[in-house]
Amino acid sequence: MKQTDQTLLEQMRITELEINYRQNILGFYEDDFARLRKCKSLIESEIDTLVNKFYQQQTSIAEISLLIGDADTLGRLQKAQRKYVLDMFSGIYDLEYANNRLRIGLVHKRIGVEPKLYLSAISSLKSLIEKLIRESIPDQQEAQSTIDSLGKLFLYDITLVFETYIRSLVSEIQIAKEKSELYAKNLEEKVKQRTSRIDELMRTDALTGLLNVRYLMETLTVVIRAAQRRSEALSIVFLDIDKFKKINDIQGHQRGDEILRTVGAAIKLVSRADDYAFRYGGDEFCVILPNCRQDLAREIYISRLNAEINRHEPDLKVSVGILQTGPDEFSEPDALIKNVDALMYEAKKIRYKSTEPESVQTNVVTKEPRLIGNEDKKTEGG
Repeated sequence: MKQTDQTLLEQMRITELEINYRQNILGFYEDDFARLRKCKSLIESEIDTLVNKFYQQQTSIAEISLLIGDADTLGRLQKAQRKYVLDMFSGIYDLEYANNRLRIGLVHKRIGVEPKLYLSAISSLKSLIEKLIRESIPDQQEAQSTIDSLGKLFLYDITLVFETYIRSLVSEIQIAKEKSELYAKNLEEKVKQRTSRIDELMRTDALTGLLNVRYLMETLTVVIRAAQRRSEALSIVFLDIDKFKKINDIQGHQRGDEILRTVGAAIKLVSRADDYAFRYGGDEFCVILPNCRQDLAREIYISRLNAEINRHEPDLKVSVGILQTGPDEFSEPDALIKNVDALMYEAKKIRYKSTEPESVQTNVVTKEPRLIGNEDKKTEGG
């Protein structure tokens, strides 16, 4: 149930049993009710004078005068005060009476009346009523008993009023806490997103969009360990753009960057979702293929990659080395990188020692160095 659908009594879980308990611990009993009820006619006859004196005192205090603000507000307050005082002498201090006192506390808190000002006002009102009782009841013992009962009632009222003060403060603290927690959560999420973005930027080669080489060994180590646990093969591919320095020297670095981006995009396009593609440095690239045997790696990085590169750069050639490790025995990461790099360079040497026409686009050496594709029969064995 929403808070606005509940009374103050319901919100604060104040029941008739709780009311009786509060009255009992204050020693506020039926005989006190009767004494106060007996004074009702006296209070009614002097109520206007009493309220006027009370507000004369209150408006002489700068802080209270500032809170009241204007004559119309003062008039409304005087009317409310008349009812407040008359209710004190009704002799009925039930749940409805308690609810009215709770509302008074809530109103005072909302308009900014500090507890010290409220207690000061109560003290002034109590003094005025006590003075009236002493002057109007000839029997001093009876007057004192009535004043004692009045004191208990004021304490009873104060406990109810301050219940709402405290509850309002607790609610404000809770709301502030929730706002702080929400702000902290949002801030944490933003930091997380930005950290993730920074991490992504750090892990990504700015030119090609592939992974940064500084994370190659870390990634390869994790992939090898996973393959060992699962008894799966993995393959690693190293490739290099042929005559890239010549392209840079003759056509310029801007053209070289364009070619690097083209090759990077082609690698990303043909790679599987689980593959890790890195720009190794300069014009060299490295791809880790988890759960992938050498024959599938050749299919991906010869047939598919070559076709994709040739769609954009028909004359571009790359040399490729492919090496499988596992599922029975596994190389260490640094040895795997070293060996596949050597295979790639061997493929490049074979290409430029070969007499094959320039139309051959891709040269590959696998673990047992040989050329793949149309060059196999012509170059195999030497």
